[in-house]
Amino acid sequence: MPIWFAYTLIVLLVITSVLLTLLILLHRGKGGGMSSMFGGGVSSSLAGSSVAEKNLDRYTVLVGIVWFACIIGLGLWLRLEVGTGV
Repeated sequence: MPIWFAYTLIVLLVITSVLLTLLILLHRGKGGGMSSMFGGGVSSSLAGSSVAEKNLDRYTVLVGIVWFACIIGLGLWLRLEVGTGV
């Protein structure tokens, strides 16, 4: 495979890593974790999730799948390149 494929996957991996970190930090804490230690446990709990939270969950899962695919793609590319001795 050409080298531009690896560079494309690396750039996509860096972008999705930063985006995944930001998306995870946007999630509301469920309690009992680090967020409740620093005063995050004072919020009121609602009966259901809002549409924005459901969309945030979907985006996080989607970006996580793309991130995982980049990891697998880079691993396969590296295995092919090492196997051919180039």
